[in-house]
Formats: sequence, structure tokens, C-alpha cells
Amino acid sequence: MRAKLEDISADADSSFRIMLTPNLNELFYWHFHPEYEIVYVEAENGIRHIGDHISKYQESDLALIGPNIPHLNFDYGVKTTVETVVVQMKENFLGRDFFSLPEIASIKMLLERAKSGLAFYGETKSQVAIKLKQLTGLPHFEQLITLLQVFHLLAQSSEVELLNADPISSAAVFKEQQRLQKVYHFIDTNYQRDINVNEVAKLCNLTIPAFCRYFKKSTHYTFTDFLNHYRINQSKKILLMDRSVTDACYESGFGNISYFNKTFKKITGDNPSIFKRKYFTYRR
Repeated sequence: MRAKLEDISADADSSFRIMLTPNLNELFYWHFHPEYEIVYVEAENGIRHIGDHISKYQESDLALIGPNIPHLNFDYGVKTTVETVVVQMKENFLGRDFFSLPEIASIKMLLERAKSGLAFYGETKSQVAIKLKQLTGLPHFEQLITLLQVFHLLAQSSEVELLNADPISSAAVFKEQQRLQKVYHFIDTNYQRDINVNEVAKLCNLTIPAFCRYFKKSTHYTFTDFLNHYRINQSKKILLMDRSVTDACYESGFGNISYFNKTFKKITGDNPSIFKRKYFTYRR
């Protein structure tokens, strides 16, 4: 089972990236990236698969995953309502000198321990969950302060399990996944416009039939299905910002409302309006 290299960019005007409820539960997304990742998930139950560590969680889970540790999306296979907060940041996202400060020593030690993966439980999980859920509603400066408070809570906690997950040998995997990484980057950069599969095949120096076979073998999705899943995930983010269905449709790369609604319902089980209404009703 080959892990996919995820290409991550920080949010605009921020040194880190926040994702709310990515909703990848229908997608087996075994991946890794050089960034640290905090994951909090609420679901009836699910699978925690980080490196060689595999376990089940119930009701909620909180993990801090170090660089290049392969992991499965925490909502994979979950059939009930899932609420997830994911925060991703580079190793020295605040600068090397910042992490040399004596006041940050415990956080620096936490990040070192996280290179083998950490899971948190008990009161620590409850307190951190409250702060993580507040993040997207805060100005950027307050987001940073809250994130540092989260790190402080985790660093001081004894309610922690070391997962002993080993990072991938990045040099070997980077070479193996170079072609697929190009495709992911291309999708991430161009998903808002019409994409012809011929463009992507040429990017990989393959004929269209050869590319389609390669992509299906590597991802278990046709290119069109994968692109649709990606665009629907982007549209969800737009809807969760309380934007209109029309905005979500065209800004995520769909050419018309009818096809967008049909694809959204096929992938999520709801049409966009109902998905949005359910979310904001749940938040109240």
C-alpha cells in the first residue's frame, strides 16, 4: 500500500492551514506530508491508522502526527455525521529562533515526541477540542495565540499515548510518487477551470489510455471521479463559509448547477442546500 504525498499550502495570511470537516469518508486516503498535523474528529466510531498503529476510536479522537508519518483519513468509512478539525503546519512555521526560546521548550519537546505520533484522551482532549473548534471563527492573530495554547495544553498533558509510528523513508517514496504528486499539484492548481485529461496525460508523458490505467491503478478512482471528489470537497468548504450554492458550484470548477447538484448528491448523499442547512443547524 503506497502512501500519497500530500502537497500542503498555508492558508492566506497565515503560517498554517486549517481544514474543517474535509469529508473524505468515501475516499481511502493513505497519505503523508512533511508538515505536522493536529487532527480532532467527532464521530460515532472510526479507525485511527497512523503508521503501523491501528486502533478504533469512539465518539472522538485527538492526535498529533509528525512529519512524513503515513496516515489514513480519520473519517474513512464512517457512515454517521463527522465533525473534523485539521491543522497543518511546517516544522518551523514560526521560525527556528522562536522554537529556541526557553518559554517554548516544552512545546519543542512535544513536537519532537510527535515524530512518532501521539494520541490524547481525557480532559486534555475535551479542552483542546473546544479551542480547535473556535479557530476558524477567530482573526489570524488570535488563531495563532489559540494554536499556541493548544500546543501548551498538549505539552503539559500526561493523558497521552505514544503511537510509535515510523516516518516514511522520504527519499525513496518521493521518487516513486513524483508522477502522482505532479497530478495532485496540477489538480490543486487548476481544479477551478475546465481540465482535459489529455493535459494531465501529457504532464505524465503518457498516452491518454496509459494515463487512465496508471491513475486508476494508483488511486482506485478514474481521473474524472477523483477530480469530482476533489471539487466536491472544495465546494463543501465554500458552503461551510455560508456562501451560496451557486458560488460553491462555479468556484469549485463545475460548469453548471445541474451537474454540480447531481454529483454532490452522488458523493455525499445530500444536495448542497441540505448539506449546508444540516451543518448550520448542527452548529447551533
